[in-house]
Amino acid sequence: MRLGIDLGGTKIEIIAMADDGNILNRKRIPTPKDDYQGTVQGIVDLINGLESELGRQGSVGIATPGAISPASGLIKNANSTSLNGQPFDKDLAKALGREIRIANDADCFALSEAVDGAAQGAATVFGVIIGTGTGGGVVINGHLLSGPNAIAGEWGHNPLPWPRTEELPGHRCYCGKDGCIETFLSGPGLARHYLASYQEELTTREIVERAQQGDHKAGQSLLQYEDRMARALASIINVIDPHVIVLGGGLSNIERLYENVPALWGKYVFSDRVDTRLVKAKHGDSSGVRGAAWLWD
Repeated sequence: MRLGIDLGGTKIEIIAMADDGNILNRKRIPTPKDDYQGTVQGIVDLINGLESELGRQGSVGIATPGAISPASGLIKNANSTSLNGQPFDKDLAKALGREIRIANDADCFALSEAVDGAAQGAATVFGVIIGTGTGGGVVINGHLLSGPNAIAGEWGHNPLPWPRTEELPGHRCYCGKDGCIETFLSGPGLARHYLASYQEELTTREIVERAQQGDHKAGQSLLQYEDRMARALASIINVIDPHVIVLGGGLSNIERLYENVPALWGKYVFSDRVDTRLVKAKHGDSSGVRGAAWLWD
């Protein structure tokens, strides 16, 4: 039995998963706000409670915001800021009395979709999360790519490729730099650029709905978004040449992306043709927690 935990900003979810991928049980609790010790204890209680209910112990994998710094052994880059600077994996392993495995939530998303999701069987997979922010993970032959800096797949904090004059210098990103892909392709980025173009404040959902109804301004905004995504993903194809790119997160529900973006990226990819497939995640919001369970292979 595999236990997967998805540590989010608002909730902590745990699943018990059989080796064939079937979910045996699932529970969730609110994430303790700004309470590191409470977060650790909440995860311990979830694990102990689920194992007691099922009458057996499982391996433990955890999807976290941020990543463990190879340099310090502490969590870095987490938007759940109480985790940053903490030896989270060591504290949790000590509290449980056993080994655990931890990976970034975008990495877990990519692993889930590569193992038994939309990219099952593909040799090279790039998993993309486009929602409140952007994230990514790389899976090669069923295994996560992990480098010396623990940032493999962090495509959102590169500059938007082939920028137009009007896209420069770009919006300031929370990372401190200007013009990051995240500032263009995240949900807030799409809404912000619509506001800048048309002086009207709409949510991402409203932009998509208006485009579906034939609204010209919303349609133009999505065409611009699709070209930016095509450029951003073309830069990934040029570097790792993935067989499949899987989209997850709230904006992955924009169905037109799967036809329109591949129709555009050919002009940016350094190849006579592009056979990379762009697909929607199979497991949706469950990809992160499932990927955490698959960290034990």
